[in-house]
Amino acid sequence: MSSSDRRQFLRLSAAAALVATVAGCGFTPAYAPGAGGTALLNRVRADDPKTPDEFALTRRLSERLGPAKAPAYRLAYEVETKAIGQAITPDNATTRYSLSGSASYSLRDAETDALLLNGDVSSFTSWSASGSTVSTRTAEDDAHARLMRLLADQIVTRLLATSSSLPR
Repeated sequence: MSSSDRRQFLRLSAAAALVATVAGCGFTPAYAPGAGGTALLNRVRADDPKTPDEFALTRRLSERLGPAKAPAYRLAYEVETKAIGQAITPDNATTRYSLSGSASYSLRDAETDALLLNGDVSSFTSWSASGSTVSTRTAEDDAHARLMRLLADQIVTRLLATSSSLPR
């Protein structure tokens, strides 16, 4: 058996083993017909944003879950961020910042306001402050947008993971 034939055989064997493992564990794609994720698509309305961070968070939530055409669920959230200087030069100038953030969320029934799911997510990112004032401010704004995207993706992942328990 040649080297390339062996590699192809090993790749196919690994793929077959992966398929068998996933099928055996009861894996179902989140957005498959009848799966839990379909209960969320176009049915979750996030609370109205009040800050630029909240706008970025809700924009990403809408990208992932779709616009709420007939909302069955209301998603409340609370976002907190904190910037900390990370790289400080000998003359006491900060050249790099770390931005940490967390979001608490709760998914409620839109009609009864009954709590269905809740949780907390957190992440971090950073930006360089070694350029001009404008480039530093732009980098900071971008770091906030990246952090909100990370937090929104974590919220959606958690909602999808537990969506099979939601009332339809």
